[in-house]
Amino acid sequence: MGRFRDALAREGLTAIAEVKRRSPSAGELRPDADPAELAAAFERAGAAAVSILVDERFGGAPADLAAARSASDVPLLAKGFFSGRAELEELRSLGADAVLLLLRDLDDSQAHDLMTTARELGLDALVEAHDAGELARAVELGADPIGINARDLSTFRIDRRAQLELVEAAPRDRVVIAESAIAARAHGAEAELAGADAVLVGSTLMRAPDPAAKLEELLARPLVKVCGLTREEDVAAAAEAGADLAGFVLARETPRRSPAVLPVPDTMLSVAVHVGEITDDGADLVQLYARENGHRSREGVLLRGGREVARVVDRSWHEADPGHLERASSAEGRIVLAGGLSPENVAEAIERVRPWAVDASSSLETEPGVKDHDRIRAYVEAARC
Repeated sequence: MGRFRDALAREGLTAIAEVKRRSPSAGELRPDADPAELAAAFERAGAAAVSILVDERFGGAPADLAAARSASDVPLLAKGFFSGRAELEELRSLGADAVLLLLRDLDDSQAHDLMTTARELGLDALVEAHDAGELARAVELGADPIGINARDLSTFRIDRRAQLELVEAAPRDRVVIAESAIAARAHGAEAELAGADAVLVGSTLMRAPDPAAKLEELLARPLVKVCGLTREEDVAAAAEAGADLAGFVLARETPRRSPAVLPVPDTMLSVAVHVGEITDDGADLVQLYARENGHRSREGVLLRGGREVARVVDRSWHEADPGHLERASSAEGRIVLAGGLSPENVAEAIERVRPWAVDASSSLETEPGVKDHDRIRAYVEAARC
C-alpha cells in the first residue's frame, strides 16, 4: 500500500479535499481555482490528501496536478476517467500518488490491469463503486482503498442513505471513503459512524468563500448537540444557529420529554434519548442510559443501528461532580461530553477534554422543554469557535 492509502487510514475521520473548477451536475463552481494555492491551504487545514480533477469536463488538466505538487507535500489523487498505462505513467510523472478507477466504466479485466499497472508505478488505486454490485466487484478485485460514491454518475442523483448502507457493508479491513454529498459536519459524522475512514469533499469546498476554513469546519471541530428539544420552532433555531445534533428525550422521568422525534433538516442528525429501554423511534442515533434508582445513570452510550459508536460522559444526577471533566478527558474513543454545559463554559470544556461532541440542554431553556433562542445561538457559537 502507498502513502495515499496510509494517510487516509489514520485514526479518526480523515478527508480528501478536492480541487475542481466545474461540475457536470452543478455547473461552474470556482472557475479561477488555483490548484497550487488550494492544495497548500488544504494541507494547512488538515487534509490527509488532495484530489485534483485533471479532466477538461471539470475544468481541469494534468498541469493542475504538477501545480499542486509544487506547493504541497500531501498525497495527491489524480481524478478523471483513465483506461490505459500511458495515462497513469503521465500522472505519476506529474506528482500523483493515487489514481481514481471507476468501476462504472471498467470491466473486471480492465480494472485488474489498471490496478496492477498502478501498483507497478508506485500509485495507489482508489476504486470507486456506487452500488452493491460494484462494491462486490471492488472487494473481489482486492481494492484498497474503496470509494463509495453517493452520486450516480449516469443520472447525477444523490442517495446518501444508499451510500451509508454500502459503507456499512464494506469490509472493515479496507480503507473506505465516502464520496460526494458531504455538505455539513453532520454528513461527515454520519459517514464516520457508518464505518467510513475518510470523506472526499469537493463542491462544498469550491463554493465556500474560504475553502480551507470550510474544510476545518467539516472535519475538525466537535459536533454540537442541543438536547431536550420539544418544539419544532426550537429545532429550527438550533439548526439556524449551526447545531449538528438535535436531541429528543423520550424517557418518561423528565419534564423535557418530547412527544416524538421531530423532523430535522438535512444538515442535522436526530438523537433519541432513552433511559433503560429503547422504543422504535426512527431517529438517526440513540443515546441510551441505564436506569438507576429512578434516574438515568451518569454515563451512557451513543448507538447507530444498535451498535455502540460513542460513549456519553455525563455528570452525576443533580450532584456536584468536580471530577467530571477529568474523567471525560481520560476516556478513550469518541466521547460525547454532557452535563452542565452552557454558553459560558462550553469553550473551556472543549479545550480541556477535546470531545467528539458536546451536549447541552437545561442551560439553554427559559423553562423545561422550552428553549431560549439567544442562548442556543450563544452556545453553538462558543462551541464552534
